[in-house]
Amino acid sequence: MHSVEILPDAATDEAVVGEWRALADGGLPSQARHRGASNRPHVTLVTSEAWPGAEAVLGDLAGLPLVTRLGSPVVFGRGPYVLARLVVVTPGLLALHRALAERLAPVSSPLVEPGRWVPHVTLGRRLSASQVGEALALLSDEPGEVAFVAARRWDSVARETEELTPPRRATGARSVDG
Repeated sequence: MHSVEILPDAATDEAVVGEWRALADGGLPSQARHRGASNRPHVTLVTSEAWPGAEAVLGDLAGLPLVTRLGSPVVFGRGPYVLARLVVVTPGLLALHRALAERLAPVSSPLVEPGRWVPHVTLGRRLSASQVGEALALLSDEPGEVAFVAARRWDSVARETEELTPPRRATGARSVDG
């Protein structure tokens, strides 16, 4: 399976990793406990069994950086739960998602189909109901503005990442998306 993921700017990466540490320090499930070399804050745009090659998606990724906001915590599942931060959608983010979903069709899960996809950054997995309440008490206010500055591919079979774009600095300019 292949996924295309967008990566946040350094300040957001640091803020999210800080939330991971706070959860781990509180004895709660956290992405901080994931020791894989590929583990870092990201948003999965699409997953698919097909991979047309990096060259096929570079045009779609030309709009990076995308500026938006990290939002409130969200809880997924029916137990055990996944705790994440929502990513506020913008027209540019939705257009990027739709373009990649079409290019990598068929997508591997209905959860990444246009119209069903919920952009988020995962904070912790496999939380019990009582741990969700504890975790929410440890999280700070919304981290705020984020620029997604780079993209990568995750190959879950080979367990390798491939950089799709070079990291770019956010220019400080506001996105026309919001």
